[in-house]
This record gives sequence, C-alpha cells and structure tokens, in this order.
Amino acid sequence: MLTFEKTSPEETGIPSECITHLIDRLQKRQIPMHSLLLMHCGKLIFEGYYAPLTATSLHRMFSISKSFTSIAIGLLIDEGIISLEDPIIKYFPEKLPTQGDIHPWIAQMTIKDMLMMRTCHASTTYKLDMSSDWVASYFTTPPTHPSGTIFHYDTSAAHTLCALVEKLTGQNMLDYMKEKLQILGFSKESYMIKDPFGVSMGGSGLVALPIDMMKFGYFIAHRGFVLGEQLLSSSYIDMAVSPLTSNCVTAPLPSEAQGYGLQFWRNERNGFTCYGMGGQLIIFLPEYQLICVTTADTQSVQGGNQQIYDALYEELLPYIQEQPLPRNEMTEKALNKMLSSLAIKPLINTFTLDTPTKDTSIKNICVPEYFYNINGKTFYVQNETSDFQSFCVLFKENTGTLSFTHKDTPYTISFGIGLMQTGSFPIYNLQYAASGAWLFDGTFLIKVHIIDAYVSTVQFQLSFQNDALTLFMTKKEESLFHEFNGHLYCKMQSVKAI
Repeated sequence: MLTFEKTSPEETGIPSECITHLIDRLQKRQIPMHSLLLMHCGKLIFEGYYAPLTATSLHRMFSISKSFTSIAIGLLIDEGIISLEDPIIKYFPEKLPTQGDIHPWIAQMTIKDMLMMRTCHASTTYKLDMSSDWVASYFTTPPTHPSGTIFHYDTSAAHTLCALVEKLTGQNMLDYMKEKLQILGFSKESYMIKDPFGVSMGGSGLVALPIDMMKFGYFIAHRGFVLGEQLLSSSYIDMAVSPLTSNCVTAPLPSEAQGYGLQFWRNERNGFTCYGMGGQLIIFLPEYQLICVTTADTQSVQGGNQQIYDALYEELLPYIQEQPLPRNEMTEKALNKMLSSLAIKPLINTFTLDTPTKDTSIKNICVPEYFYNINGKTFYVQNETSDFQSFCVLFKENTGTLSFTHKDTPYTISFGIGLMQTGSFPIYNLQYAASGAWLFDGTFLIKVHIIDAYVSTVQFQLSFQNDALTLFMTKKEESLFHEFNGHLYCKMQSVKAI
C-alpha cells in the first residue's frame, strides 16, 4: 500500500520560511483555504489542515472528478473493452431519441472528443432540465457545432463517460478504480455523489480526503508506475496530460489557459493540474519535482484560484535548491507554529463605537445604540411568497444564534464573535463553521462556511431600523441552499424574547 515518507522541507532543498511566506500570503489575501499539502522529490514536506477541518475530513473535490473519470476510461482501454475512437452512441442505444434520426454531430462524437472537451455541446446538457435523465440529455439536446472542433467546458461529457464506466463494469466508478488501483490505498470513506437517476457524478461528485488527491497526483506524476507496478499504461497518462487542444478563449484564468488534455489541464509551468471549482487543485510541476494539493472555498473570491497559483509560483519555486539545505531550527519552529494555528478565520468586527455593551453577559463587544431593542427579539417576515416566517438574533458573550422558522419548522445557526462555531446547517444537515461581526455601517453579518460533501458559503446581512429588519442572504453553491438567496423584510410585530 502506498504511503509517503515525511521529512522537513530543508531535506529536499526547500527553505521552511518559503512555505511560511506562502501560507501567510494566502491568509493576507483572505483566501479561504481548507488544506495544503506539498510533496517534493517524492517526499511529503508539508501537510496542513485549517480547523475545524482535519486530515480525516472528507471534502468535495468538484471537477477533479473529471480527471478520475479519465483514468477510469484509461483502465477500460487497457482492458481492451473500449477504444478512444469509439463513437459514444455505440454504448447507449437506449438513450438515443425515440423519434427522428440521431443528429450527425452527436453520432460522430467519440470518447476522445468527450475527454478533450471538444464535443458538439457548448455547455452542460443536463442543466437544462435536471429533473430528466442526465445521461439521456447528452444525446437528445440539440448540438451547437460539430464534434472534434472547438473546446467548450462541458461537465455532462464527463458525467456520460462515468455512466459508460459504470455500465460496462457493473460497479460504481470509484469502487472500480479502488479495485484496479488498490495499491494506492484510497480512503475507504471516499465516495461519489450520484445524480437523481443513480449515476455517479463523474464530472463533479468526488468526495475524498486531501491525501487521496496527493496519492492520485503521485500516480499520475509517475506515469502510472507505483511500488514496482504499472497500474495504467504510461502512454495513456502521457496523452492525458499533454496539451491536445487550446482552451485560451474560454479559460477563466491565465493558469487555466495553457491547454487541455484528456480531462487534465496544463499549467503555466509546463505541468498539469487537476482542477476543481473553489480551489480544489492537484498541481504537478515536473521541472521542480513538486506536487501541490489544495482544498479551499474560493467561490466567493474573484480570482481566488489564481492567487493560489501565484503564491506557489512566487513564494516557493524561486527558492528551491537542488541539494539539501542545513536545518534551521528557527524557521522550522516558525513553520510548525503556523501549522498548529491554521484555521478558517472568523469575521473581524469593524464597528467603531467606543462604548462596549452594558450587558454584563456580553463583554467587550461594541454595538449600535439600538442593540438592546433587537437582541433576542423576533422579527416576522412580511414577504407574502416567502417560506421563511420569522428571524431572531440572540447575542451572548462571544457567541450568538440566528434562529428562524421555515415552513413552520424552527431552526438555529450558532456563530462565534471573534471565533468560529461549528454545527449542522439547517434543512441540509451539513457541517458548518460560522462567525458574525458588526460592520462599519452598523449592519450585522453572519458568514457560514459549509464544510461537508457540499462546499459553499451562506451569508446573512442584517440591517435593523427601529422595529424592522431587512435581511439579505447570499449563497455560492450551485445546486443547494436556494432558500438562502435574496432579500426579506421583517417587522417586530410583537416583542417575544427567545
């Protein structure tokens, strides 16, 4: 079973302070990191997790799933079951339109076209109607252009290829991969979220540990040769990570505009990247013998992923030496201190009122003058079409609760003030960490980090005026938390202490 030797950065030629600077830079830029793992010259030189996340916290990897799907396809090719040049319609006759001829652009689409994101669809087909068969949508949605021509990022291609793997193997795709790549030792707890029709979401559904991603990156970086065994043809991996098609027209970032292989991205430093939305990254830089794994939630930070790339490129790469460096106890101690203090940062109170609260149970918090009129009071939603009925904020010493009723069911979110509070997010039962703070304009903000199979932030901005509450809710996750999006107007129709 694959395990990694752990050593100090200096042992492989990297100064410890470079990693300290990298982490510090991301913190100063307010990048919401969840984990950072670094491997150099085949040795794990850093492994850090941001509390409350730990080494055993499963994390949604989003589109890193696509790279896994590519490798599963490669395994089927090695077994002689399929070929890259096979037309995809060959394997799904039951999903083809029941009336009329199949469109020729769909008929000519090959497995390789799909892996290269050069399909006949300009976007993800199943998002047009997510209540209908996701795989069937791939064959019934009218195409926009011939296959094999233009790069368009299309998650339904990977989803359909995952369905192909599951159809031909009779197994969940990840279970098939765990069996074929058993030597890598992927965590038993890892799994893939399924679509409503029972197919693993091969384009975005992988939920695993960061160390699983490092094992996958190691496997790819070593061209499928691990512990003396060739687990997958090196020729397939070489092709998969090669720049086979240009993606500069539609790529969101400079570091993701360097070309695309078979569900793998090229990067600016002549390597490859497995990329997942929100900062889920496996970055391999062969010239530096470096693998970097990150998990994060950059969905609410414009250019957040590029900040991760830039920090790695500028704070670490220029200082890598070919020979081991002498041990530096001072910088090593500083890095270990930073490692032990890694955490998702709470919001910072920016309200500038000089006088703290008079309430002896709530210490050292500066609040607006109307604080005592709203603390623990219930505000009733006035929007007639809303499923929310009431809200109440109760402040304590350095924590608080946001209580609300939704469809006649009461819920509570706990938050810290100057610290993080954890719990299970209402309605969805997903783990979260939350904090709150008074903003400079006298509004109160609660920021909830969802740190579970789904990764997101949900924010509540509360503005109090006399007996009224205006509430603005935002969410970043693409498929859940739709309730927590938009404005609500609430009135304190009657005073009820919670």
